[in-house]
Amino acid sequence: MNSIFKFFTPRDKKFQPLFEQAGSNVLKISQALLLALSATDMEKRKEHIKEVERLEHVGDDITHSIFLELSKNFITPFDREDIHALASAVDDIADYIHASASNIELYNVTNIGDAMIKLAELLVEMCTDLEKAIKELRSFKNIRVIADACVRINSGENQADYVCNLAIARLFEFETNAIELIRQKEVLQTLELATDKCEDAANVLESILVKNA
Repeated sequence: MNSIFKFFTPRDKKFQPLFEQAGSNVLKISQALLLALSATDMEKRKEHIKEVERLEHVGDDITHSIFLELSKNFITPFDREDIHALASAVDDIADYIHASASNIELYNVTNIGDAMIKLAELLVEMCTDLEKAIKELRSFKNIRVIADACVRINSGENQADYVCNLAIARLFEFETNAIELIRQKEVLQTLELATDKCEDAANVLESILVKNA
């Protein structure tokens, strides 16, 4: 019981608000990516990609603030290594989402297939669950919400693996333009890596549960 009460006490006015900002920001960046991939107007797509880039910078600032607080505070709401791991994992999600959007623009990928849209949708779902789980760390009263969110994130990552692998297999079967194949494959794999980072964040949350429940 003591571990529950000390986990995120009212005295923690530094780390939890920053984590909630990070969770909200990574959800926004996943939504911006989905809008970019769904846009049929190229100018609109560019606007959404710029928003992805802006939000990635916001995420970097939040992560930097968490690390700065970690360096200044000897007393933390939970294990220092878990604070570092969770902040890093959430930042990695934003980085790979940004990389996916950047590759679409850099490689001039205009053919956005169903698999890319599906991967972006999965990212939104996983980031939604991640944001919910992070909010629950404030009181740590509803452990089930965190645990269920982690299960759904792990399931989403498995779906993303399947979608990505199937899409790449079809590319090798039907795409005759080697350059286009490479472009598509690169974007698909980067999107899938973003879902891997969501699973990494869920694994950190599960580790926190084990230590503090």
